[in-house]
Amino acid sequence: MFKFNTEFYIDGVFYNTDNMDNNGFTFELEESEDNIKGFLKAKKEIKMKSLKIETETEFAFDDLFYANGYQAWTTSREFGMEDKLNGILGLSKISRVTENINGISGDYQFAEYGKKGQFHSYTYCYFRKKGQKAINLYGSRSERQGFTVFQVDMNESIYTIYKDIEGLKLSEGQEYTVFDIAVIYDDKDKAMDKYFFDVLGCKKPKISHLAGYTSWYNYFQKINENIILRDLDGMDVASEEVNIFQVDDGYESAVGDWLIPDKEKFPNGMKYIADKIHDKGYMAGIWLAPLNAQRDSQIIKEHSDWLIKDNINGKPLLGCLGWGGAYTFDIYNENFKAYLKTVFDTYFDDWGYDMVKLDFLYSQCMQPRDGKTRGEIMCDTVDLLRELCKDHLILGCGVPLGACIGIFDACRIGPDENKVFEGPIYNKLGINCEIPSCQNGMINAIFRNHLDGRAFVCDPDVFFLRDTNIKFNLEQKLLLGKINAVCGNVLFVSDNAGDYDEKMSSYLREFFKEKEYKIEMAEFVSKDIIKLDFSEDGVSKSLKFNLKNGKSNIGQVL
Repeated sequence: MFKFNTEFYIDGVFYNTDNMDNNGFTFELEESEDNIKGFLKAKKEIKMKSLKIETETEFAFDDLFYANGYQAWTTSREFGMEDKLNGILGLSKISRVTENINGISGDYQFAEYGKKGQFHSYTYCYFRKKGQKAINLYGSRSERQGFTVFQVDMNESIYTIYKDIEGLKLSEGQEYTVFDIAVIYDDKDKAMDKYFFDVLGCKKPKISHLAGYTSWYNYFQKINENIILRDLDGMDVASEEVNIFQVDDGYESAVGDWLIPDKEKFPNGMKYIADKIHDKGYMAGIWLAPLNAQRDSQIIKEHSDWLIKDNINGKPLLGCLGWGGAYTFDIYNENFKAYLKTVFDTYFDDWGYDMVKLDFLYSQCMQPRDGKTRGEIMCDTVDLLRELCKDHLILGCGVPLGACIGIFDACRIGPDENKVFEGPIYNKLGINCEIPSCQNGMINAIFRNHLDGRAFVCDPDVFFLRDTNIKFNLEQKLLLGKINAVCGNVLFVSDNAGDYDEKMSSYLREFFKEKEYKIEMAEFVSKDIIKLDFSEDGVSKSLKFNLKNGKSNIGQVL
């Protein structure tokens, strides 16, 4: 049985109550073995801040809680009562300082991060006994009413289901479905099939496997036509396995000026590049952050009226800190939507690209606005992007996953990789849960693997085989490559494979090759050690590795 609590406003007056029949609305909760539903009916015009239901649940030392992070980059894994999000895996004390800048990539301004045994999960979660395959899964049927957040305090024996409905406005008599949650107890694979296929109605993604190249993790924005065409030729060493070649950030004159390629870097234009990729027999992919523009871009100078304004100070909303700071356009602005349609029509119809990687999408729902919740805004955003891209491939990135499940073709499931395996000092301090990190990347690849082939095709991000511009030893390179191959089906390198020797070329072909992988069990066996049991084309294998230094039995697994 759940207890109830809510916060809301009537005529600007704040109310906090545990009464389901209060002066602002009535709330009805329906519970059964396989469903939890909650319905709200407004008595007056109200503005919501929060609504949650809470129950006492005893947790044992071998109980695990799976926490799905806020967005694609956010740390996601199973936690026990002795774990906490800090150090290399999470949030440090200085995060509150750095993340109070308005351009945040996480949920730190509207979610609680706490002590040992305290975790929260977005859209769905599950409980599992260590060593057992059966799970008890709780999953939202829709995030369109607002993000559903499952919270536990394992040491205080509290389980909470929270609906992020901050900013929601309801008129007198209006009815609103707050919770619609499926409860499934079964073997993990069967439970995931039931949730994604039966409950959410997902179809198998129209692609099953992508393997190839993306330019970002070697050059960042310092790309040009010669580099791209040279590295395109470099993929010849694995041409039988390659089917995608992606141009990442750096081709545009400025972030936001998507229709103005940098003529010095790409004198023949972007259609020329797509044609060259197609000549190799590969699909052509291209990156953009469609909702953002850097401060000094031409589009900001001409169309600042398209921008989202901060709820607090009324200034343009800073959606991300990259490129010297980038603002965010409002998807509800009809002029911006028309511009965005022109962008996608140009990329697909005029330039000939087959796939777009859409990044920094979280920036659209950083704050509720116009009576809409963050979840509603994000779902509207994903719907718009799908509509504008038609049936072309979309690879999502930096997006709250609950909004794009069953809609995007592929999606990143972890943070950016770091070119240093152990990571620089800010990585080790754990500035936030979205920071570029090889450790968090491997964790997310393993513990979000259940999304692959159900919600979309999983992109665990790149692996590295090159010797230059990288601080990985061979064991670390092979470990990351194998984890990505086992746990995902979007496999990228950013290397000029033309520089590989035959041994590295053979590793590339091996990791790119499409195989039948199935994870049987994945667990932390200690703070820094993960054991991954899986089958590869029907052959059982076991990989055990140290997160901090990459020491592993990878030689026995390859």
